[in-house]
Amino acid sequence: MAAAMELRCWGGDWGLPSVHTDSLVVLAYAKFSGTKLTVAPVDWTWKTLTASVPELVCGESVVQEPTQILNFLRKQRLNADYELTARQGADTMAYIALLEEKLRPALLHTFWVDAENYSNLTRPWFASRSPFPLNFFLPSRLANITLARILVTKGEGLLHRISEVEGKIYSDAKECLNLLSYRLGTANYFFDNSPTSLDAFVFGFLAPLHKADLTSSPLQSHLRQLDNLTRFCDNILAAHFNADKPCPLPPAMETMDANLQKLTQLVNKESNLIEKMDDNLRSSPQHKPHRPDPKSSLSSSKSSTPA
Repeated sequence: MAAAMELRCWGGDWGLPSVHTDSLVVLAYAKFSGTKLTVAPVDWTWKTLTASVPELVCGESVVQEPTQILNFLRKQRLNADYELTARQGADTMAYIALLEEKLRPALLHTFWVDAENYSNLTRPWFASRSPFPLNFFLPSRLANITLARILVTKGEGLLHRISEVEGKIYSDAKECLNLLSYRLGTANYFFDNSPTSLDAFVFGFLAPLHKADLTSSPLQSHLRQLDNLTRFCDNILAAHFNADKPCPLPPAMETMDANLQKLTQLVNKESNLIEKMDDNLRSSPQHKPHRPDPKSSLSSSKSSTPA
């Protein structure tokens, strides 16, 4: 009997089974290959800090990284690519390399470096899914790691400013989206009528960009102009994930999350109160240093001197 498989990944939102690109790749491939997985979100656990997601656990085997996980599943005879020709297999590898080189840096920048998106969407989301006190510093830690990764990926030193490579990042990403749109055409999937690993990778990369409520994203605007790519994402969600429901939190976790929210509200309330008191003290005339008026002092002195 085959060992049960558990996939540790970030949880879902925005109508997606996971908001994490690499986790989405593995989840989609598992659906395409008929793999039975138990999904174990790392949300609200200490694994948000210690785990490298996605992480597949099967018996004594622990596998990380989408490519390694897909290779492991193929060895278990769970292969979504078994009907591909040698030429199609080579095209798959080429397009996945294109996604990694051209599209991933722009996605990382959109969610983790762009100030508006990070402040309004990314940071609040990951903070709300991290246990206390990790929620205070984990998002900024992930943002710093992401920034370094972008600079290294684009061949720049860590001392370079991200603004120096932004234009090139988004230009490459839009070119990549155009190539994917041209390759897909009017088909449902990239190779014939059955989804493969390439479809899993493209879905994992595009779905968060398509579904997230981003404040500022020229890349999202460009994607939404490519109707066949957005339809591709919607079709996969409808055909393979429509029946999935978010995993409910265990009662203990719900209590923990409620207590964390109350604690955060209390800390914010007291912090605001202290700031208001401090402002009042600074603006209050009663607390300004008293400087005697020389004229009044002189007048008082004369009146008190005997004639």
